[in-house]
Amino acid sequence: MRAGLVALSLLALSACTSLGPNIAVSKTGDNPAPTVVPEGTDPEDVVIGRREHPRIIAAYGGVYSDRPAEIMVARIVGRLLAAANQPNAQFQVTILDSSEVNAFALPGGYIYVTRGILALASDTSELAAVLAHEIAHVTLRHARARTDRTRTTEIVDRVITSVFGGDTSTDATANRTRESMAAFSQNQELEADREGIKFAGKAGYDPRAAARFLGVMSRFASFSAGEGGDDGFLSSHPSTPARIQKALDTATTMFGQSGLGETDRDGYLASIAGLTFGDSPAQGSIVGRRFIHTASKFTFTVPEGYTLQNSQSAVVGVAGDGEAVRFDSADVQANVPLADYLRSGWIAGLKADSVTTQSYNGIEMASGLAQTDQWFFRVSVMRLDGQVYRFIFAAKADSSRFAQGAEATLKSFRRTEAADLNQVRKVAVRVVTAKSGDSADSLARQMAGLNRGSELFYIINDLYPGDPVVAGEKYKVVVLQ
Repeated sequence: MRAGLVALSLLALSACTSLGPNIAVSKTGDNPAPTVVPEGTDPEDVVIGRREHPRIIAAYGGVYSDRPAEIMVARIVGRLLAAANQPNAQFQVTILDSSEVNAFALPGGYIYVTRGILALASDTSELAAVLAHEIAHVTLRHARARTDRTRTTEIVDRVITSVFGGDTSTDATANRTRESMAAFSQNQELEADREGIKFAGKAGYDPRAAARFLGVMSRFASFSAGEGGDDGFLSSHPSTPARIQKALDTATTMFGQSGLGETDRDGYLASIAGLTFGDSPAQGSIVGRRFIHTASKFTFTVPEGYTLQNSQSAVVGVAGDGEAVRFDSADVQANVPLADYLRSGWIAGLKADSVTTQSYNGIEMASGLAQTDQWFFRVSVMRLDGQVYRFIFAAKADSSRFAQGAEATLKSFRRTEAADLNQVRKVAVRVVTAKSGDSADSLARQMAGLNRGSELFYIINDLYPGDPVVAGEKYKVVVLQ
């Protein structure tokens, strides 16, 4: 879980590290975000940016604090602003603690990149291309136009959407959902591509990096989709072959065939060495059929046959026989009994006379049954350290096996012990130097212990099976620590 567990605390944790007179990089702290007023904007833009900034941070798992990465990002932005003729504009860049490959901007000079996009880029020019594209959206006023069309999306699992009733006032999933930015138009994207390539090239970066990185993001989107993921950055920045070719043509037209410019691969890789990859342990870790939350100190185990996935607002498990489970959190006042909350209207089709209370592992719980036209639900809520959590099991029909699996999951919900926490392993980016005789295939085998690790190696290094590597050159691998 990400936003569902940490949103409230993160609303008050936005601060910044100033790395220049007009650039700030967010970090965890105790102060509100600074007033950010890019040149040419109006006060309403500032209001929009300041209002949405903490919501974005909460929805994307918080701010990722990494001093080398922060310094690198701030330096890139400084050069890009000068190239964009915005030397006095004030921008706040936030590195979000999310594995999604994403970057976007808000009116008022707020720019966001995820650590997922930092892990995917291979040199400074590729990250500069992403940042230049977002700066272009701001200077071209696209971010304001997009925010005018912003829609809030309820992040609920497709299988059990119908279980939620009309009253979402006490539903943390509805209250804390990520605000999904309405997609830019194709013309706006192409315009930002062109301006961004111009900014990056004028700043001295390789202008061909935009086309190169669009290709890498397209490969990663296909890789993620194979695991049930989404396109992330590409969902609002579609990377078609025609767009990639147009970016390459733009770079050639503006800066010539040679496309000479800084890439600084070694400096970039040094800045992201040790970067967390994938889900952050602070947001909960999946170990087989177990979910372990190190921050909130609880764990549970789902029945055999379920595969768990940690999404932005919930932990979702799916079984091959048409069953599913969702685990998330809710805002419930401390004086509201759990049974009353269960009957309060947020569950559609709830059978009120089925609600019971129980206690497992010293934790108070309430459970009930619900049914819609196509699904049967077993719903349970529990209160731990003042926070209310929810399990929603869904199946096409009730059965003794389904009931036993739901009950076993409830009984497994407990506080973590030292042995549980020791099972959580951090996955991070490590930088390795190729030796004589190495190939892409031999380096990829260093990631063979991860799920589809070898395939991931080729993508994050923009290589293909059978490609040679350069002895003495650095490459990224993802390892357990």
